[in-house]
Amino acid sequence: MQERDFFPHEILEDAIKRSCAKSESSTKMLLILSFLGGSYVGFGYLAFLKVISGIPAEWSGLATLLGAAVFPICLICILIGGGELATGNMMIMGVGRLTNRVSSAKLVRNWILVSLGNLAGALAMAYFLGHYVGLSEGAAAVKTMAIAEAKVNMDFGRAFISAIACNWMVCMGIWFYFGAKHTSGRILAMWFPVMIFVLIGFQHFVANMFIIPAGILAGADISWSQFFLNMLPVFLGNVVGGVSFVAASYLHAYKHLLKEDYSI
Repeated sequence: MQERDFFPHEILEDAIKRSCAKSESSTKMLLILSFLGGSYVGFGYLAFLKVISGIPAEWSGLATLLGAAVFPICLICILIGGGELATGNMMIMGVGRLTNRVSSAKLVRNWILVSLGNLAGALAMAYFLGHYVGLSEGAAAVKTMAIAEAKVNMDFGRAFISAIACNWMVCMGIWFYFGAKHTSGRILAMWFPVMIFVLIGFQHFVANMFIIPAGILAGADISWSQFFLNMLPVFLGNVVGGVSFVAASYLHAYKHLLKEDYSI
């Protein structure tokens, strides 16, 4: 008999179990894996910049499509290789909190530690590979600065809404990953939602940790205070996207099919 992938309510059960495991992770483990997670996002963005900078401006649509197609390598490295990503944990820890399997203190601890680790990894990539090696400068400098300036120049409301849509897609990619049983299926399942958020240009908390500092280092007319101000609406929007549109939505849709009776 052919092995089937998980049904949505089974994915939900798996996400709840993962939230419990993450809530018990040591500080050392979270910081190491989140540094790797932020670094992998940097690799994805550098690949994106490499592609879009090498294609003529009149083919900008194709350039963005091809660049978005290579970006998901970051989530493949995080989910299959091992890593922690703040935006994914917004959904995973959120479903644990909503089912009372994870305390508010453990949720906040996880989000803070993983966000700090992601920031360290993304900044390291922006400086050492982006600036020092020059991968986000030179031929890529114009694109790097333009993307960074577009991110910080978006007002609070638009950045917030864009971030909601972004993490809705990112967390769906993770949700699909949980639903597949084989590595090839997992890669294919997570690929397209992540590709779509990059293609459209949504605001992603961890991706912005790389591209905005990279833009600053490349000479964009952006201050570090603008970078940190951008973090607030994007973080909040990503939380809403992951917790409300994925965790809470599927929990309330499928809670009657769960093996355990969770008080919600």
